[in-house]
Amino acid sequence: MSSVTIFDLCVPRRDVLAGTSSDSDFAADLSHVIKNQGPEEYIKPHLFFANTYPTRGLKNLLANVCARLTDGGGVSAIFRLDTSFGGGKTHGLIALVHAARGMRGVSNSGEFIDAQLIPTEEVRVAAFDGENADPANGRRMSGDVLAYTPWGEIAYALAGREGYERVRRSDEEGIAPGAETLAELFGSKPALILLDELAIYLRKVKSRPNARDQLTAFLTSLFKAVESSPRAALVYTLAVGKDGRAGDAYGDENQFLADRLAEAKSVSARKATLLNPTEDDETVEVLLRRLFEHVDRDRAGEVVDTYRALWNEHRGALATEATKPETASEFRRGYPLHPDVLGTFTSKTATLADFQRVRGMLRILGRTVARLWAARPTDATAIHLHHIDPGYEPIRQEFMTRLGQAMYLPAVRNDIAGETGKRALVQEIDDENHRGLPPYAAYASRTIFMHTLAFNENLKGVTPEHLRFSIVGPKIDISFLEAARQKFVANSAYLDDRPGAPMRFLAEANLTQVIRRQEANVDPGELRAQLNDRIKSIFSGTTLESVPFPGGPWDVPDEVGNGRPLLAVMSYDACSMGAGVEAVPDLVARIYERKGSEGGSLRSLRNNLAFVVAEDARLDDMRRKMARRLALRELKAPERLQELAEHQQAKVRELEARSEAEVAIAIQQCYRHVFYSSKHRVSGASVDLAHSALDTHSASEKPGSGQSQIVRALRELGRLRTPEDEPDAPSYTRDRTPLRKGQITTAALRDEFRKDPSLPMLIGDDVFIKGIRRGIEQGEYVYRRGDLLYGKGDPHTSVQIDEQASVFTMAYATEHGIWPRPTPKPSSVEPKPGDSAPPPGSTGTIGGESGDRPQSGTTGPMTNGAGDGALTFTAEGVLREALIRLWEQAKARNIKKLGHLTVRMFDAGDAFRLVGVMNAVRIADEKKVVLEGAYETAGGSTVQIEYHGSPTDAGPLKDFLEPQLRAAKDKQVQARFELAFNDGIGLGEPCDKLTEQLTKFATGSAYVEATAEAKP
Repeated sequence: MSSVTIFDLCVPRRDVLAGTSSDSDFAADLSHVIKNQGPEEYIKPHLFFANTYPTRGLKNLLANVCARLTDGGGVSAIFRLDTSFGGGKTHGLIALVHAARGMRGVSNSGEFIDAQLIPTEEVRVAAFDGENADPANGRRMSGDVLAYTPWGEIAYALAGREGYERVRRSDEEGIAPGAETLAELFGSKPALILLDELAIYLRKVKSRPNARDQLTAFLTSLFKAVESSPRAALVYTLAVGKDGRAGDAYGDENQFLADRLAEAKSVSARKATLLNPTEDDETVEVLLRRLFEHVDRDRAGEVVDTYRALWNEHRGALATEATKPETASEFRRGYPLHPDVLGTFTSKTATLADFQRVRGMLRILGRTVARLWAARPTDATAIHLHHIDPGYEPIRQEFMTRLGQAMYLPAVRNDIAGETGKRALVQEIDDENHRGLPPYAAYASRTIFMHTLAFNENLKGVTPEHLRFSIVGPKIDISFLEAARQKFVANSAYLDDRPGAPMRFLAEANLTQVIRRQEANVDPGELRAQLNDRIKSIFSGTTLESVPFPGGPWDVPDEVGNGRPLLAVMSYDACSMGAGVEAVPDLVARIYERKGSEGGSLRSLRNNLAFVVAEDARLDDMRRKMARRLALRELKAPERLQELAEHQQAKVRELEARSEAEVAIAIQQCYRHVFYSSKHRVSGASVDLAHSALDTHSASEKPGSGQSQIVRALRELGRLRTPEDEPDAPSYTRDRTPLRKGQITTAALRDEFRKDPSLPMLIGDDVFIKGIRRGIEQGEYVYRRGDLLYGKGDPHTSVQIDEQASVFTMAYATEHGIWPRPTPKPSSVEPKPGDSAPPPGSTGTIGGESGDRPQSGTTGPMTNGAGDGALTFTAEGVLREALIRLWEQAKARNIKKLGHLTVRMFDAGDAFRLVGVMNAVRIADEKKVVLEGAYETAGGSTVQIEYHGSPTDAGPLKDFLEPQLRAAKDKQVQARFELAFNDGIGLGEPCDKLTEQLTKFATGSAYVEATAEAKP
């Protein structure tokens, strides 16, 4: 492919390149040129003609008018320039002024006119410019002379003060002078009368009685006077189309003039020669002459040939224009302008009421050329539509202000070119996918924008095929372009999303895409925090005591507390599972089985604990629902709502109100796996835990009441009893507890319900007391507390749950003379409970460990000594969750790489498992293991541990210490692992892989710390 760019083949004009061309440089002002004022490009003849392309219409105009001024014979005296707004009519009048003055210093005059036709004697030039006319206050001619009408200004221009005095009364009273009076002003010298912007003057005098009629009378008299003067010529402009109808901003006035002038010509039999300064097929040459000093046409042809080959190669993916021979011909003639540039300007942009045709094109393209030469993109082999950047403020103002397209400003800001502090959609797509490549998404969006700017609805928009034709070039990969287009279309907030609609921008946002875009901008840390808070809220309640996101056994107490069973809500990052249950999750099993800071002691109250675990397949939906809620909350803010249409504001409010329930449903459908204490354990499990999956329908019935769903499920399974439930049969309770030995305290018996998986979990003490009463009523139990004895047939009495109250089996009570109540005898001694049985409540417990733990879940970036301004990020919790939070913190601070990672495990078992993992971490340049602590052997000996070294050397030490610590009477070991990355480890896939490696065998809680500065 050709590597030649426009910067190799084209030389822009200096004022264009420097960006110093003002609006006035592209908007000719006739009156200023007459007075020798204004931009040099207009008042200096040689510059004017150097910047002007000799169109057929302009050459005809100069030849006919100058022939009239030179010898007066054989040509018309009156000429009318018909063209649209901005189509070159004023430019043609200025060319006449310079020609009438002899075209002095113009080296290329031969391009425009035969030298013999250029006037050699003085030509008096009188010009009337309706834009500068002041019919109310008078336009100052000189000194105290003020002219109020076209005839006043022309009289002064032709004959000075004397000429004005001749028509003063006509000027002051607004009455048109006669033809003979006007002819006197011409005298015997050549005279050129120019009338421009008459429609604007007519608008100014609209409210004056008879003003329109007097202008018509003046023009009729002027026609006659000019016709009667052999060397006088009149040229006037009229903005009408080829059909004779006016269509610009002064359409009514132009139409009035066209109609009246037609009548005047009909009455007097005088005909004006009609000329158009610039035909449509000459527009491109006009643009190129004004914008560029030089274009290498020979080498440009080679570039066009390269494009033709490219179009042919991809003809199946491009619009039909790509295969038409005339397309290449137009490109060759108009290089460096791509054919779609002029085609879009003339067929679409030109339909806008305020677009000034050639003048408008020059303003937009002039700014585009200056910006291109400043940026010099390497893919600019031609000037395409996508090089017209609405993010560049001068161009943005051209579209939004001058062309009145401000309705698209939100679309530009949101999708095409963001403002300070807020990136647009295409910037995000290109940053993510096209670094070091052309900004494909930006090119697609700009092209769609240019094709959107049209008056007629059926003209707005572009097909994918035409867009590819408009953008593709030697240095543009069409596959990248198509991928970028698809991403942009899928995520744009302002593209028309109706089925079958062309790609075009809408003034109002596509609400679905606005919400989707806002979702993508939700901060991951904020999402996590809000989701965690909502999960905690949903599973909190008054029935079960919620323990949110435990990192290990130490986070779940093994004590009665407030008496409510515990519900451990497992973190979705630390513990999740598939739809089917193959095993009890390791972290769940460890918490169920163990307790204490090191997890070294056995949990006692196992039947006082249930778990709820998230399902892998539903995690993303849960996160998406929360991201959507946060996005809608942001859009509901007053400053964001005002960006939307009124009906969209109402929709945002409606969706935001519904999003709370949608989040709750998603959480409850995700957290549907319940593990509970039971002898009917999960197949292959090592602990007494059974599993139940809540059906998604029941999980959605009451959004926000997740705990009540779990309570209901456990009740239906017979594993949980609430105060309104019936107790188990007294004989079942007797046979399943130490009560079968004969006696037990009520406190100890109540604890059995918290320990034994074969018994139900109890909410409160009501069911327990109800069970004791039923046992008494059925003659199974006898209750005694102090002197109070309560047995079958006795009236109801209060049943206390403490160490002073005991329950006896009827057999035991009868055997030991406790029941029936013995007849009191003075000398009798009541047998002591326990003479032949264990004391009440003598069930054994296994001692455990306890220790202070740091609060889990702490996170935050801070500076440390890693270097000037280096950032350190920390997190604590289950290792996987802590690492994920660590990466998210770094991403939130726009950190690209991390230089150092430290992991401190709280559980010695996890620490030793991590020793083996460290050897497999290949990405780290340096690895270090630190083991410190001490333990006391069963024999009372004390051993101190201190190791600083490699993971390899730590292996044998680990193998020695593991059995020693298991057998130790007391132990305290701290383990720290350090990883250094000389070139830094990148956030994203490298960190994700590292997380998988480190958490493959180590699942407990940890403290992690990372430094954002890589080692040099």
